[in-house]
This record gives sequence, structure tokens and C-alpha cells, in this order.
Amino acid sequence: MLLGLWLAKNLNQVRGVMVVGASCLLALSIWLTVYFIQQRAAGNVDPMLLVSRLPWFKPLHIEYAIGVDGISVVMLLLSSIIVFTGTFASWQLKPLTKEYFLWFTLLSTGVFGFFICTDMFTMFMFYEVALIPMYLLIGVWGSGKKEYAAMKLTLMLMGGSALLILGILGIYYFSGATTMNVQDLAAMHNIPVDIQKVLFPFIFIGFGVLGALFPFHTWSPDGHASAPTAVSMLHAGVLMKLGGYGCFRVAMYLLPEAANDLAWIFLILTTISVVYGAFSACVQTDLKYINAYSSVSHCGLVLFALLMMTKTSCTGAILQMLSHGLMTALFFALIGMIYGRTHTRDIRELAGLMKIMPFLAVGYVIAGLANLGLPGFSGFIAEMTIFVGSFENADTFHRVATIIACTSIVVTAVYILRVVGKILYGEVENKHYLELTDATWDERVAVICLIACVAGLGLFPLWASNVISDAVGPILANIM
Repeated sequence: MLLGLWLAKNLNQVRGVMVVGASCLLALSIWLTVYFIQQRAAGNVDPMLLVSRLPWFKPLHIEYAIGVDGISVVMLLLSSIIVFTGTFASWQLKPLTKEYFLWFTLLSTGVFGFFICTDMFTMFMFYEVALIPMYLLIGVWGSGKKEYAAMKLTLMLMGGSALLILGILGIYYFSGATTMNVQDLAAMHNIPVDIQKVLFPFIFIGFGVLGALFPFHTWSPDGHASAPTAVSMLHAGVLMKLGGYGCFRVAMYLLPEAANDLAWIFLILTTISVVYGAFSACVQTDLKYINAYSSVSHCGLVLFALLMMTKTSCTGAILQMLSHGLMTALFFALIGMIYGRTHTRDIRELAGLMKIMPFLAVGYVIAGLANLGLPGFSGFIAEMTIFVGSFENADTFHRVATIIACTSIVVTAVYILRVVGKILYGEVENKHYLELTDATWDERVAVICLIACVAGLGLFPLWASNVISDAVGPILANIM
């Protein structure tokens, strides 16, 4: 895709390359998911499939090592869906369309590379590739306080990266290993517990910054609010999932004793994230800020469930990553389409949109119902799995934390229903809005695809749950 975009001469060629490339990515990810399910049904119990290892830098034992398990498969599927729908959501973007899609594709490359890598160094390399384009995508094509938001996001995420590289080098050095492969390191179990306790916060906070871990979440609302539509979709829908994935795959998997000993500290922080994010969304008046703080809450649930360390809760955490990625991408797509017509995201200036743009309004209602956990949508399945799995812990501390986190469900319903009632119903206050048009064909493609995925996962969740559960089991066995 990068080469095709580079060679494209005009807008139609750029759009053609993106549609073909995004469609191929989506088709390949669907094929991979079907292949993975078939392999499991045939009795193939290898934790990783499609494994390949090539020496890259022998003095430091760095390899280009790739492979996929159930967690990787669903994350790759999510990423390809967001890239595909984000392409159509950016169909009318101008100016510098070619340059925008080049950076957008580079960001996507980093995301895909991160999810398939099993070598810590190459994983970190793709992690950085995914982060760096965000500065330009927000700073050049964003809106509002875009320079401030881009710089704040970059500095905070680079700070997390600094912690990450220190933690990764610490694991490599103190393990005495001759490899950086995550699977090999997990099998060795030879890092002293005291060293693990030093390294664990570096890795968990390093990834947790991207996962909106409190109090390192402050870059997220500003970044989302200033980013262009498709970048917000990819950022909230996929990029933030790198945080939870890394915490589980690297921090908890490779430092299991420290994870068990220090989990209570980070459980407190994630519980704050869940509740604080929900209450903060209640007091916002900007549609993007509402969704951004909602993402802080829902991504906090991911880390919260992982730290509960039961098979059910961890399965729910990955389901939440998949569900929230789809829901928040749908929200940001709709918000961008509404903003493109009304030129405002202030809910106090919006009313009666159901009469003017019924397709976008109905899409927003569906996104809201999914976000507040209505049965039949993906949000209900993910959150119920998380809370049921979290309550499996018999001790008082974990159950009290679960009860506190459950309050976010009520708060989420409050701000979602408030926004839906405010902007979609009632009389149109700004008469200029009466001249606005509804969604174009390209916008309808993006919205319909995302709604179908949210409803499909909610109605038929078993395939995803089984795929994820099979991958969670070996990792939890190593932790516990």
C-alpha cells in the first residue's frame, strides 16, 4: 500500500490504492480468522500458529519472529476492519490527501506488525512505528488545539516508550537469556522475584500510558478531540489496544511473580480509570471529549479485568478490546460526519438532528446503545464477561473493586442517553441546519460495516470467546 500510494498521481488513484489495499487486508484477516478456527477444530493445540523466526541482529539475539494466537487473530481482524472503514470515512478529506494516507498507512503498518511479533525488540520497534505518525496526522490534519494536542500526546507516549525500553532491556539482561523471544523467555522462569518487582512497573506503566492508565491518561482526550476522523477511529479503536495487549503479553506473562504481588496497586489505578472516565464524560459538552473520556473508562476496564487474572475476566478483557474498538470507531466516525456538516461538536448547539440527517442519527443511537451495554450488542457481552470473571475472585478486595467498577455502567447510561436526547431530538434551533444533507454513500459504507460488526459480535460472540479463551489459558497458566 505504501508503494502504491507513493506512485499514485491523483486523488482517484490514491483512493483506489487505499480501497484495494484495505479490502485485501480485510480479506486476509478474515481468512486468517477462519483458518485459525479450523486449525483449533482439527485439534491443533500449538499456542502459536504460522510461526516464523529469522535472525536479524545476532550480537543481541534479535530476531524477526512472528506468529499468531487467538488474541493476535482478533486484534488483526479488528485492525483491518478499522482501516477499511476509516478509508471510507476519510474519502472526502482534503488537502494533502496522498500524504495523509501515507502516514495513515504507516501507522497501520506499525499496528499490524506489533500484533504479530513475538520478539520483544521487533515488537517495540513496530510499537514506535505506530506512535510516531500520530504527531503529523494530528498536527497537520487535525482541528482545534491540534499542535498542543499532538505535542502532548507525543511527549507522554514517548515517555512511556522510555520506560518500556528500560524494562525490555532489564528482562533481557537479568534473564541471562540468549533470546528476546517472548515465548522462550516465558518458558525459562529465571528472573529473580526482586528484580521482577523492579521491572514490572516499567513495562506495565510503559504500555499502560497508551492504555489510558490513570493518572497517565491526560493525553487521550486532547489527542482524540483534535485528530481527524479516521485517525481518531484508528487511535481509539486499535492503537489504545496496544497498551492492554502489551501489559498482558509482556509485563504479566514474563514477570508473573511481580504481577501477582503488585497487581493490587494497579487494580486501584484501573478502578479509578473506570469510574473517573465515566464521570468525566458526564460533564463534557464536546462530542469528541465525551467519547474520549468514555474510552478512558472502557480501556480502564480492559486493564482492570486483566489484573483480576481469572480466565473469564481475561477473556472478557480481550472481548472488551474488540468490542470497544468497534464501538468507539463507530462513534468517532459519526461524530466526524456530524461535525463536517454542522462545524460544531458542542452538544448545546445541536438539536433535532434526527429530522435533518436520519441515517447518521440512527447510527448514533445504535452506537450509544452498544456503548451502554444493551443486550444484543458487543458491549453487553464484553462487560458481563469482565464483571462475572472479576467476581470469581473470592477475596473482599477484588469483589469490592468489582462492585465499584460496576457503577460505571449506570454512569455510562446517563451520559449516553443525555447526549442522544440533546442532539437528536427536539426542535432544530439553528435554522441553517435544515439545509444540511444526510450521509453520502462512502459514509454509509463505513457506518453500516461497523454497525454490522458491533451487532454481529453481540449476537454471535461464541466464536470470538472460544478463540480468545484458548489463547488466554497458556498465558494465565504461566502467570498463576
